[in-house]
Amino acid sequence: MTLLITGGTGYLGGELVRQAGPAAAHPRLELLDPAAVRRGFEAVRPSAVIHTAYRQDDARVNSDGSAAVAEAAAEAGARLIHISTDLVFDGRATTAYTEDDEPHPLDDYGRSKLDAERRVLRLHPAALVVRTSLLVGRERPGRQEQAVLAAARGEREMTFFEDEWRSPILVSDLAAALLELAGMDLAGILHVAGAEPVNRYQLACAIAEAHGESAARLRRGSLSESGLDRAANCILDSSRARGLLSTPLPGVLDRIGGEWKSGSGG
Repeated sequence: MTLLITGGTGYLGGELVRQAGPAAAHPRLELLDPAAVRRGFEAVRPSAVIHTAYRQDDARVNSDGSAAVAEAAAEAGARLIHISTDLVFDGRATTAYTEDDEPHPLDDYGRSKLDAERRVLRLHPAALVVRTSLLVGRERPGRQEQAVLAAARGEREMTFFEDEWRSPILVSDLAAALLELAGMDLAGILHVAGAEPVNRYQLACAIAEAHGESAARLRRGSLSESGLDRAANCILDSSRARGLLSTPLPGVLDRIGGEWKSGSGG
């Protein structure tokens, strides 16, 4: 299998490149130039693609860029796994979201990712859209860890909400699952996230302690009392994925030991 990974210098993309080794190509693609994307595909000739590249603040990269990748993958006859987010949901559910639940994003990022999902599946009907949650757990701290560590050191003012729930997953566990999925003939939508619901304050405390920082400075709060219009419960039900995969999908609080810092998933 010749694997093309977009966003290979990013957090998830970099972990995929590390785990896949020489089997993976990760050319720099100008996602807003469909002709350039096609040229990149022609150079690599992939049999499978994992599209991780996105921008938190750029809807065109998320939507138009993903459409360009989907179109190029379809033309090349390549299997496509497109990475999406739990933030396509509004967080008002009282139970975990399944793949069959209707998305309703609250913010521009979630809307751009939902638009990307729909365009990808329209342009490449055999594609697999993988929705996931917060990523944590390498020696090089990701966005979540960097923010928490800055707050724990008193370098940044942040409030971590005890009523904002997600399904965080170690980046190494997600990457291993995606590489397994790349070899499977699946299409549609699949939730791949940690098995353990964790609120943002719990997660922040765990991150601080795992990196040798005290959680004493971390400020807890309530999303419902904050006045913010933000998804409160974006827990994902990943039971379908767990039934398909041999790769385990545990919760992060059970994986906060050596693997958390070393990135040595498994």
